[in-house]
Amino acid sequence: MNNYICQKTIEKAVSCSGTGAHSGKKVNLTLKPAPVNNGIKFVRTDLPNSPEVKGLFNKVVDTSMATVIGHDGVIVSTIEHLMASFAGFGIDNVIVELDNYELPILDGSAELYASILEEAGIKDLETPRCFFVVNEKIELCEGEKKVTVYPSDVYKLTCMIDFSHPMIGRQEIDVEITSENFRKEIASARTFGFFQDLEYLKMYGLARGVTLDSGIAFDNEGGILNESGLRFENECVRHKLLDCLGDFSLIGMPILGHIVTEKSGHDFNYQFIKKFFNQRKAWGTCEVKI
Repeated sequence: MNNYICQKTIEKAVSCSGTGAHSGKKVNLTLKPAPVNNGIKFVRTDLPNSPEVKGLFNKVVDTSMATVIGHDGVIVSTIEHLMASFAGFGIDNVIVELDNYELPILDGSAELYASILEEAGIKDLETPRCFFVVNEKIELCEGEKKVTVYPSDVYKLTCMIDFSHPMIGRQEIDVEITSENFRKEIASARTFGFFQDLEYLKMYGLARGVTLDSGIAFDNEGGILNESGLRFENECVRHKLLDCLGDFSLIGMPILGHIVTEKSGHDFNYQFIKKFFNQRKAWGTCEVKI
């Protein structure tokens, strides 16, 4: 068994609390170890009988503002940053307990999730991981949006964004997904938005939990409202990669392939995952030896 890359879980339970970005509701979150082949399961402890929703693409019910999963009328919203953290650390099996429907936005990044996972410790389980191995290119295009996956011996993500705001412009980043790279290059990159969009969302009862402590806000004059500025010169595209990592983790198993995204978002990522599964001849599955 030691010759294979093993499935992973966490060593002990860890918790955090915060406010949902769109709901503005307080939520308490606890991550617990889980056995092999459990996958990522979200448990709504605030509802009768504590119903579960699996963190898989076929449970996605909405992608308009965030990635939302659901089952039998039970939803869990804004899961992408936590899912990215599991994928970034190579964690396959966790029970996620929460007492409201939306995960906390925290500082708009995955920094705290990464920290509590490090606190929990990561444990190898005595069962090999199974990987999707990409053998042929798969591509989805719509206007300027594009997602493509190419064969690769490692899991790599390339993301490109292009905004007219002078502090963003065109940005591109290319990262091989390892726990070290996730922690150093991706986890602390915050979500971003524009002041005029925030006013619009709040007018319609959305973004109730969004403040300058929960992400980056660009103003209408070409500047930034956060006094501390940016954590990286290209923080916006790094956060886009964080979102993509979380969205693509809903495929359900790690990938050996190079995914390239251009001007994509949660909905287009989800559409690509559906195409991925429809292109059955373009990929296979296998266990991987160390």
